[in-house]
Amino acid sequence: MAREVWARGDAYEAYVGRWSRRVAATFVRWLDVPAGRRWLDVGCGTGALSATVLTLTDPAEVAGVDPSDGFLATAHAQLADPRVSFLTGDARALPLPDDRFDAVVSGLAVNFVPEPELAAAEFARVAAPGGVVAAYVWDYAEGMQLMRHFWDAAAALDPDGAELDEGRRFPVCRPGPLRALWMDAGLVDVCVEAIDIPTVFTSFEDYWEPFLGGQGAAPAYAMSLGEERRDAVRDLLRDRLPSNPDGAIELTARAWAVRGHAA
Repeated sequence: MAREVWARGDAYEAYVGRWSRRVAATFVRWLDVPAGRRWLDVGCGTGALSATVLTLTDPAEVAGVDPSDGFLATAHAQLADPRVSFLTGDARALPLPDDRFDAVVSGLAVNFVPEPELAAAEFARVAAPGGVVAAYVWDYAEGMQLMRHFWDAAAALDPDGAELDEGRRFPVCRPGPLRALWMDAGLVDVCVEAIDIPTVFTSFEDYWEPFLGGQGAAPAYAMSLGEERRDAVRDLLRDRLPSNPDGAIELTARAWAVRGHAA
């Protein structure tokens, strides 16, 4: 079965990018980095976090690194700012010099790196002494409800599909493992905070259609199913999801944010 597919920025935006942007605003304010600083956004994807940094902090520079050329094309199109640059790269071996950035951040990406400890070490390497190093990830196991509902319905119909559930696959997306990851990278003053946002869908179709875009773990799994099995997951979700009299579905999403400083 397909795990993650990361190629189409527009489909990702519809699925989770729109919610990531809301988390990003709270996250950037929490970091409280002064204006005029140099930022690196690792796993920048379609540019949600980079755009938030530009809006809220008036940085001197924002560099974004991501392995997906498709996502970077979307980021380029959305962020036409001379302070911003994007390059293709691997979080485990950043193509950047030591001690370069005042703030090194990553949004919804660390758990997808096969060896996250290597990524954390790279974040620390490229951060200037005293610079902030921070990331946020979804609470897949509990608090990211739009995904939690999907995987619970999928597992009820297809136990094998449960193996792709991010809640099972990514134990790092919890406060204890995140804190340990940062401390093991040699970062200091490490802390972890929860960020909760509302995720309101105007209708069941508004909730379901992004899963048909194939971008991310749950959509990739949904599109790997035959039409009959996919429709069965859809119908079970329709029955299970809470909805208002007007058809709106009000859920919440929790992300865990970790912050530390380079020694």
